[in-house]
Parts: sequence; C-alpha cells; structure tokens
Amino acid sequence: MPSNPGLRRDIGVIGLIWASEGSIIGSGWLFGSLYAAQAAGTAALLSWGIGALAIIVLAFVHAELGAMYPVAGGTARFPHYAFGSVAGASFGWFSWLQAVTVAPIEVMASLNYLSVHVGWVQTGKNHLTASGYGLAVAFMAFFVVVNFLGVRWLAHTNSAATWWKIAVPLVTIAVLAAARFHADNFAHQGFAPFGAKGVLSAVSTSGVIFALLGFEQADQLAGESRNPARDIPRAVIGSILIGTLVYAALQVVFIAALPHSAFVRGWANLTFSGKAGPFAGLAGSIGLGWLAALLYVDAVVSPTGTGLIYVTATSRVSYGLSRNGYVPEIFERTTRRGVPWFSLLFAFAIGLIVFLPFPTWQKLVGFITSASVLMYAGAPLAFGCLRRQDPHRPRPYRLPGGGFWAPVAFIVANLIIYWAGWDTLWRLGMAIVLGYLLLGCSAALRLNPRAPRPDWRSAQWLPVYLTGMGVVSWQGGFCSSGPASRVACGAADRIPLWWDIAIIAAFSLVIYYWAQLVRLPAERTLEYIGSVEPVPTR
Repeated sequence: MPSNPGLRRDIGVIGLIWASEGSIIGSGWLFGSLYAAQAAGTAALLSWGIGALAIIVLAFVHAELGAMYPVAGGTARFPHYAFGSVAGASFGWFSWLQAVTVAPIEVMASLNYLSVHVGWVQTGKNHLTASGYGLAVAFMAFFVVVNFLGVRWLAHTNSAATWWKIAVPLVTIAVLAAARFHADNFAHQGFAPFGAKGVLSAVSTSGVIFALLGFEQADQLAGESRNPARDIPRAVIGSILIGTLVYAALQVVFIAALPHSAFVRGWANLTFSGKAGPFAGLAGSIGLGWLAALLYVDAVVSPTGTGLIYVTATSRVSYGLSRNGYVPEIFERTTRRGVPWFSLLFAFAIGLIVFLPFPTWQKLVGFITSASVLMYAGAPLAFGCLRRQDPHRPRPYRLPGGGFWAPVAFIVANLIIYWAGWDTLWRLGMAIVLGYLLLGCSAALRLNPRAPRPDWRSAQWLPVYLTGMGVVSWQGGFCSSGPASRVACGAADRIPLWWDIAIIAAFSLVIYYWAQLVRLPAERTLEYIGSVEPVPTR
C-alpha cells in the first residue's frame, strides 16, 4: 500500500451542495435582514439582488477552476499556480484570515440572541461583558474539542446541524408570512430612504455578502468529489441560488412583520421588543411564542454548525500553508486521528483575540466580508493566466466569455471590498501586515525546510494592489456603519459616488492586465500544478 494514498473521492453533487449550503445558511440569516433594512430600508431587497449577482459572477470563475483543478483547498492554490510562491503565500494568508474569523462571528450571533434573556452576556450596545467573553471562550473550546474527536465525528455532527439550519428559516418564512404581513411597511419613507450609498453599503456591511459566502466549500472539496467535472459547477451555482431565494424571502417577511411602532425613529433606528434577537423578537411580539423559542434554540444550533466547519477549515488552511513551506513546520503536527492539533490550537487562540477589536456582530461582519472577497479576488486573476499557461488541460466546465467575465469578477470583488468601509479596511491591512511578518520570520529563521524560492517578479503587482485599494478607501465615502456623510470613521469622503466606482473599475483593470503580463512562465506553472488531473465525466 502507498504511504500516502491521497483523498478518497466519495462525495456526490448533493453532498457538495449540502457542504456549500451548510456554510451559506449560518448566522447571516439571523441578523442580515435587520441590518440590511436599517442600512437601505425597503431597498435592502435590491442589496440582496446585487449581492447575489456579485457572488454568482465570482462563483462561475471558481466553477471552471474547481473542475479543472480538483484539489483540496483550491481557492488558496489557484493564485499559487499562476503567480508562484509570493502570491500563493499571500492569498493563502487571506484565506486563513477569512476562515479564522468566521467561528467568532458565529459565537457572537449566538450570544446576541442569548442576551435577550441573559442580560449579563452583553452591554446595552451589544458589546460582550467579561462574563460574556468567558462564555465565548467556552463556545470556541467546544468547536476545538469536536474537531479533536476527528473528521468523521464532525461530519455526522454537521450533517444533522445542516438539516436543522435549512428547515428553521423555511418554517420562519412560512409562519411570519401567514401571521403578519403589513404591505404598507414597504412604502415607509420611500423605496430607498438612504439612496444608492445605503444600498451599496448594505451589500458589504450589513451581512448580505457575508450571508451568501460559503459557496466555495464545494471547490475546497473538489479533491474528494466523485465527478468534479459535472458536479462542482452545479453545486456552486445551485447553492447560491438556493441561498439567495431563502434570504430574499426572509427579508420580505421581516419588513412585513415589523410593527408600525418600530419605525418611530426611522429605518436606521428600528426599535421593537427583543431586537437583539431580531426574528425571535418579532415572533414573540405577535404571540408566536413557540416560534420564538425555536429561533432561540436555532441561534445556538445554526451558528454552531457553521463554526464547526470553519474551525476545521482554518486548521486545514494553516496545515496546507505549512506543507507548501510558507509557515513553520509545527503547523503540520497531527494527532493519531490525523487532526492537525497545533493548527487547531492556534486558530482557537487567534479566534479569542478577534473578539477584542470587533465587539459586535455587525463590526466583525465587514471584516470577514472584506477578507473573504480579497481571497476570492485571486481566482479571477489566476483564471486569465491559467488559460494561457495551461491551455491544453481539459476543461470539463468552460466559462463562456471567460476573457470578459474574469476582469469583471475582479472589479466586482474590489467594489465589495471598497464598500466595506475605511474603518474595516485599515484593520484588515494591519492583519495582512502581521501575516507578512509571520511569513517573513518563518522564512528568515528557516522554520520550515520546504520554504520555496520566492517568485517576486510575478507578484510585483500585489503591493500596489493592496496599497491602492487602501488609498481609495481612505479617500472614499464608505464606513462600516454606512455612508461617511452620515457617520465618522476616518474616511475623507472626497470621492463622489459613481466616480469612486469608476476609479475602482479602472484601477482593477490596470492590476488585472499587469498581473497577466508578469505571470509565471508556462513551464513553471506546470511544475507547480504537478500531477493534478481532472476526473473524467461519467
């Protein structure tokens, strides 16, 4: 028997859709409708549509790459194939940042709902108290313990949680629509009380994009798919469409169920009993105590399922970064069950630190959205290059008009990052700098004997890209709490709306085509890709 037989290809299309859908239906449904309505009013429905279109554009690019290179952790590996070790390490770090912050936000969601009945968990501003932080530590420790029991036990736990996570939102939609539907709520203060900026800000800062994230889980499992050529595109697109329909319906019933008294201080300050747990609060206010109880239970079960997935993902990303030689070799240490124990403990420690600068769900959601989309932005860049570097590889799914859609996807990714706001992006910038210090120390101190030769030339566009996005955000007009004209976050608000979109689009195209010009030579790319082969369609 070979010493390393590789991954088993046991997952079919339903399993892939379920993996993505289990990540898409997380804490986003518990809060996204409230914060989107506060940011955009009835036009929040438009925000969900914009978010879905943006994610679908990115997903189509991922679908071709995922079927073409059916490897575990593909999202972080595509830039490595196209641009080499420096870009690969960078996007691997972005992937890790995204994954490590999801478990804390899921814990925050549970504690928000819990605080309605247990006042000592949070302050009046939804900030964790000292006792609440202790409870958050206990939640995070539970995720780690389950992971130490092994992946098989985790899979059974997550499967049951996923069924529950999808059933409860559907029940909520049906019951609220039947129990209370005030059609006149949709006309309050007009369709878009905060204009286009409110609509666009809601996409990144109110949980819209965050709620739809998770489609890439099917890509990450490509190495274990029975038929990646056929199933990955179906799973990626299918999971997004299902998620979008669920979230749009939730937004409709949420607005319709609001009591008229909730609008006394306007959309931005919606007020009703039990607002800290929005859907449960609404259910309780109209006499649906049983539904409120169900939602409070779901506020623990649903985020826990997603948190478990992402603690696992975080440890596997750092394990993979170590296997590639980017971070210290200790991240590869595993238990007898094959669990990367140091990677798990490191993710646990960083997850606890994440609570400190982001004390509320809404503050953390913008950071996660930006880190996630920054990770996704590497795929369109790699897409264009790999069509030239590896042109003869079979493409079981070929994106029609890929030469057009790849740069469009890169523009879309950068707009989502920009709309997250300056106060989110400067924190993301600090996290990126800390990551580069970790990667640099690992290389300088030779903490991993497999450290690759740096491909500086092919990543020359990367520092310009990251710095440029920061400068435009600083001079722009978006904050994590909405337009900079309404709140203060350090953004200069010097670039008018629409001009900022044009600047982001032009800057994105410059970076995109610059990256294409300095891509790795084809022979170097093929060396990195190695023996990856797509599985033929059956």
